Amino acid sequence: MTTAAPATPLPAGGGPAPADQPPTADHRPSRRRRAIPYLLLLPGIAWLLVFFVAPTVYQASTSVQTGSLEKGYQVTWHFATYADAVAEYWPHFAKSFFFAAIATVLCLAIGYPLAYTIAFKAGRWRNVILVMVIAPFFTSFLIRTLAWKTILSDGGYVVRVLDTLHILAVTDALHFTQGHRLLATPFAVVCGLTYNFLPFMILPLYSSLERIDPRLHEAAGDLYARPFTTFRKVTFPISLPGVVAGTLLTFIPASGDYINAQLLGSTNDKMIGNVIQSKFLTELDYPTAAAMSFILMAIILVMVTVYMRKAGTEELV
Repeated sequence: MTTAAPATPLPAGGGPAPADQPPTADHRPSRRRRAIPYLLLLPGIAWLLVFFVAPTVYQASTSVQTGSLEKGYQVTWHFATYADAVAEYWPHFAKSFFFAAIATVLCLAIGYPLAYTIAFKAGRWRNVILVMVIAPFFTSFLIRTLAWKTILSDGGYVVRVLDTLHILAVTDALHFTQGHRLLATPFAVVCGLTYNFLPFMILPLYSSLERIDPRLHEAAGDLYARPFTTFRKVTFPISLPGVVAGTLLTFIPASGDYINAQLLGSTNDKMIGNVIQSKFLTELDYPTAAAMSFILMAIILVMVTVYMRKAGTEELV
């Protein structure tokens, strides 16, 4: 025989049974446990405050100062420095973005096939190729750039091959090279930018492509899609976040670079980074240099915002 469980006594007045009692204080998370995530953020916040916010505020103050190094600088809220910098150095801004855009397109054209091969075709050689991609980072940026002076030197193999193929005649007509030589031309600057920032394009692309399920390609094949159609309809749209991340990681540092233009270009190929460096270290015109730095940062911020909206994705991988 079974006995029935005793019924829960109803409260006086026949109302519903009382709800479960709230957890006691012993079950509630302590203040110390709730504060742990914020404590973990403190080192990163301190780093940003010391090495980003403070220098940015100082540079903003410097950009509206007037004076000289001998007499000292004072904050006079002289915003005309920004207008003067744009009016005088806008060709250098335009040239910087032009060179960076060409280098970014070349990095995408070179990096996407390589990242695709690593993700889907490399097999057991995948790790070896990835190591080869990041191997240049173990060498100084300056040394890697200087090496291109040897590669593109007059009378070298590259110049001979391009001259034999009559490519230099075309680039001379486009004013991208001059006098059938590569050094001290925009061509050399773009080559240096493309080489130095290529890994920043390949790695995000590989990360995005590697996440694609191969069964999606099989499904597209089962639906009689040709390889190009599969790439256009399946692979490329899914890898778009990697494309966006790679182009940003390439274009932004390339826009402010000055090493490649200084070592591989001529005086006519100066980018805005070269002008800022000269203002800071040679002419000691700190307000103008700070103003140009903020102008460059503002233009890049606007361009990135517009690009993100046009790309249709906010997910960066």
